Parts: sequence; structure tokens; C-alpha cells
Amino acid sequence: MDLVNIVEIIVSVLMLILAFLAINSKSLVKSVMFLSALSMLAVVGFVLMKAPDVAVTEAVIGSGLVTSLFIFTLLAARKVGNK
Repeated sequence: MDLVNIVEIIVSVLMLILAFLAINSKSLVKSVMFLSALSMLAVVGFVLMKAPDVAVTEAVIGSGLVTSLFIFTLLAARKVGNK
């Protein structure tokens, strides 16, 4: 086994752990943060698979845009719920 295979295994295990934590988290904000970290690890996985175009798309849309939309939606829902 070379170094790339070891890194792929580590990234895969971390992705499984983060997915499990995101599903079982009691707090919605923590769940969104776990999903964001999962998306960033997916970016690393795509780079390791030599798919840089997919990695850039995942980084911009999956990690950046979707995470910010989730957070802003949660904040807006809390403001509406407090009135």
C-alpha cells in the first residue's frame, strides 16, 4: 500500500464518521457543520481520484453555497419562531 491508498482510506473513514454524526446530531447547526465538513472531505476524495473539476464544483456549491443557505435558513427560522 502506498501513501495515496492510506490517505483514501482515512478520508473514507472520516467521511463515514461525519455522516453518522450529522444524522445523529441533536442540534441542527451542528448537523449542518458536520455536513459541511463531509463535503470538504468529499473535495479531498475527488482530488485523490484525479477529478479536479468535480472537486472545485463540490467545494464551491456543496461546501460554500449549500452550507451558507442552510445556516441562513436556520437563523431566519429562529427569528420567525421567536416573535
